[in-house]
Amino acid sequence: MKTTLTFLLTLSILAAPAWAITVTTPTNNAQVTSPFTLSATAAVCSSKAVVSMGYSLDTSSNTTVVYAQSVQAAVVAATGTHTLHVKAWGAGTSCDTDVAITVVPATVATPTFSPAAGVYTSVQSVTLSDATPGATIYYTTNGTSPSTSSTAYSGAFAVGATEVIEAIAVVPGDTNSGLARADYTITLPPPGPVVPPNAIAASSVQVLDTWIYNHDAGTPGTATGTTSLVSTPSLSGNAREYASSYTDEGGEIYSVVYANDTTSMNFVYDGWVWIAAGSSIANLEMDSNQVLANGDTVIYAFQCSGYSQTWEYSGAGAAWVASSQPCNPSTWTTNVWHHVQISYSRDNSGNVTYQSVWLDGVGQAFNATVPSAFALGWQVGVVQTQFQIDGLGASGSSTVYLDNLTISRW
Repeated sequence: MKTTLTFLLTLSILAAPAWAITVTTPTNNAQVTSPFTLSATAAVCSSKAVVSMGYSLDTSSNTTVVYAQSVQAAVVAATGTHTLHVKAWGAGTSCDTDVAITVVPATVATPTFSPAAGVYTSVQSVTLSDATPGATIYYTTNGTSPSTSSTAYSGAFAVGATEVIEAIAVVPGDTNSGLARADYTITLPPPGPVVPPNAIAASSVQVLDTWIYNHDAGTPGTATGTTSLVSTPSLSGNAREYASSYTDEGGEIYSVVYANDTTSMNFVYDGWVWIAAGSSIANLEMDSNQVLANGDTVIYAFQCSGYSQTWEYSGAGAAWVASSQPCNPSTWTTNVWHHVQISYSRDNSGNVTYQSVWLDGVGQAFNATVPSAFALGWQVGVVQTQFQIDGLGASGSSTVYLDNLTISRW
């Protein structure tokens, strides 16, 4: 019994390896893409301490050697099956192990879109990109699947309407990427008012030096004001500043005559408004007035009212009519320019139709017709615009700027 035990111990000792190369990656019979990562270690070779390691692919020639007990390398290999030889050397000894691998084509990364798919209210500049170096992106915008015959991406492009973009990325020798898709919904603001080519445009009305101002007796309390041209803030370099002080919700009227015309029947008011921070404004009024050949004055009165919190227009007896379209000057962002466009027209009897208003490109329709001709005794032919600021509360002040004011008529 003792003899048998001794024999088994002897066999166990003889069977123990005198060296060990551990290959962490790739594993035997693994499928890899090129380049693949080789990670291996060895401490002992034939009972000798390992002083260097190396590797070769398929043959023992062109062995890459590192003088360490581990090797980390990115190995380039052609598509197909290979034998990876991993080696270790000690003093006068060498050891090796083989790993079978299959190199398969790499799959190209799927393209990405910027900005991301979604709903937008403006034209978008769309950029395609791919994480795989050297990839060529092909895309379509007509709902068909992209291929290498589709448009090759060369730079950002504009998407100005609802569109589906599909794309793939290609690298020769690799597997094409997966399909990328982005759905863009573009809802552009309604266009501003249409001004025909035959219209007469009074441009830069704010720079006229004949502006006058006074308290509006139709408002309570008191108001005083001054006006001047300033370069800051401005869009054109010549904005008109309106600085007002008031008590008990008083309003200050700023007005200027800019034309003589008894025949025009259509008007478009187009200007940019800046409300300075700290201003207290109940109503912001932007009017035009025209004296017809019969002496009647047609009032085109339009305001953003903080009282009704709507756009209001002049109705019968010059009373304000609240529309269903919201507006409140207290909610306008201060210290930025706001674009205001108003379209209105009249008939031969002096009935005014308030058609639409656009605030910062967002259109609101009215299509409201009201009688608005009055015998005020004004000079025949005068065409005038008024910019009125009504105070909010018991007392306060406001500073408002108007720039690039163009009033077109035909």
